[in-house]
Amino acid sequence: MIEFWLSAGLLLLAALSFLLIPILRGRRQQQEEDRTALNVALYQERIAELAAQQAAGVLDDGQMAKGRDEAARELLADTEGAESARQARLGKAVPLLAALLVPLVALGLYLHFGAAGKVELTQEFAAAPKSLEEMTTRLERAVEAQPDSAEGLYFLGRAYMAEQRPADAARTYERAVALAGRQPELLGQWAQALYFAANKQWSAQVQALTDEALKADPNEVTSLGLRGIAAFEGERYQEAIDYWKRLLAQLPEGDASRAALQGGIDRAGERLGSSAAQPAPASATRLKVRVELAAALKDKVSPQDTVFIFARASNGPPMPLAAKRVTVAQLPLEVELSDADAMMPQMKLSDFAEVQLVARVSRAGQPTRGEWVGKGAPLASSTQATQHLTIDSPDL
Repeated sequence: MIEFWLSAGLLLLAALSFLLIPILRGRRQQQEEDRTALNVALYQERIAELAAQQAAGVLDDGQMAKGRDEAARELLADTEGAESARQARLGKAVPLLAALLVPLVALGLYLHFGAAGKVELTQEFAAAPKSLEEMTTRLERAVEAQPDSAEGLYFLGRAYMAEQRPADAARTYERAVALAGRQPELLGQWAQALYFAANKQWSAQVQALTDEALKADPNEVTSLGLRGIAAFEGERYQEAIDYWKRLLAQLPEGDASRAALQGGIDRAGERLGSSAAQPAPASATRLKVRVELAAALKDKVSPQDTVFIFARASNGPPMPLAAKRVTVAQLPLEVELSDADAMMPQMKLSDFAEVQLVARVSRAGQPTRGEWVGKGAPLASSTQATQHLTIDSPDL
């Protein structure tokens, strides 16, 4: 900042010179006018002296004319370099007052409208931060100075995650998405922050964000890694392997995270092998449901509208226990819901004796709200017969 203020001071002095120079030039011009007046007075005195000598008979007419011409030439020679008289004068008070007010007004306007903070922040970023906390503080100040910068919010969110502050990161990524749009990378980062902020608890929002990200970009790395982690925690090892292998294919050779990712795939394979050696429990919960759209609604929905098919506890939390996501264009459709489709590892379909089947059409792609819905009657989670759902009612 010292260099900035020195430069500003030099520019200010240059500006003041344009105001002060006319005053100095005015003094010089006044001196020129005073000398011209003196020369005119001397000329008039010389003419009067010549006239007196002519009247006394000392000079004849020729000598008189010659003396007058000589005096005139001397007057012209003395006044030839003098500047023309000023037509108007501001006086000294106005320029001096302006010279005083200009820097004060300029300073006030700069402090109000200028970017001194950004200049200082730019100088800070020129030096490497000494710690992660210092970098986070700089990014917070940068976002405060430029709140409409989605890029600044993205890097601030990454810094929060590095500091183990996922809740702050989630709020930051939400702001970035609002500014930059629903880009797959931002959605994946937002979902990851929400997942860790909830102590690694899967949620409908995390599911929807990763669904949206992978639909737009099937190779979105953060969503693939997150889905793999959630599947591993939920003991869905084959699903974890599939996600992590897709992620591994996106990483360049020599990437430091490849070894850790391959280790995770190997561990999932080992657990998958041990679980495969054990007989599957006879009471595994699998609900089959066929979903159709009422004929009266076919003109009121779009083929691209999202359809969520899920089972929730009849007497318990409203969050889906198991869910599938399809589109209107795929209806009618028969799907199977099981513990492999669990939204959260600690809340499985088989943990509840009685459930309700629901199918919802949502233009916004949100599982918790939509435009049209179909609901079934409560039934035992051990039901083997295929259930039928018709989407035919407004989702109130």
